[in-house]
Order: sequence, then structure tokens, then C-alpha cells
Amino acid sequence: MIMAKSPQEKKALSYAKDRRDAYGANNKASRKGIRRRKRQPNRADRRRESQVLGTALGPAVEAAAEAAESRLQATQPKGVSTLWKKWPDQALADHVENRLLRRVRRGMSDPAVEQARIERIRRGLR
Repeated sequence: MIMAKSPQEKKALSYAKDRRDAYGANNKASRKGIRRRKRQPNRADRRRESQVLGTALGPAVEAAAEAAESRLQATQPKGVSTLWKKWPDQALADHVENRLLRRVRRGMSDPAVEQARIERIRRGLR
């Protein structure tokens, strides 16, 4: 028999499993941005290769072909050396806690009240 979850259990699961974008950009922007960041190094590699190989056009000259090949192998592809990495979004409980602390820092709310709310969130996650 499947037992139904209480509203308190549902709320605790929501705080633990739901995520929020902590980067600060529009929440829809990551859908485009992640793809763009993955595409960019591959495009740069293709462009670099076409520019280097473009110098070896014309009649077959072995020296020019070897020089172009050595230049291609001398530089590491950007797709391999990309520094950008994806990271997971922030848990909803952490996000709400940060927002409550921000209210206190800005003088918008009483620190004791917000601390009690934070403790309630943490207690539900245990």
C-alpha cells in the first residue's frame, strides 16, 4: 500500500530536491548559453584548421603541406582545453536561506525573525 505524503514531507522534499539558478542571469538564458558555450570551441577549432590548411592550397608542395600539418599539431584544440564547465544549480533551501539573510543585511527584516525561519527550513530537511 502506498502511503500519501503529508504537506510537511512534501515541503521538505521540495526544499531538498528543487533547484534555483544562482548565477544571477535570466533563468531561461542557460538553455541557450550552455549550448553556445559547448559550440564555441568546436567552431574555433574548425576555423583554425581551415585557416592553416588554406595556406597549403595550390600545387602539391610537400614542404608547404608538412609546414601546415606541423602548425596544426603544434596548437592544442580549444575543445580539449576549454576552461568552461557546467555546475549544478543551488538547492532551493540554500536559495531561500540566502534570500532571508539578504533581507537582514539590507535592514528589511528583523534578524531574530529571519533566523527562526532559517531554523524551520533546516529542521524540515533533517
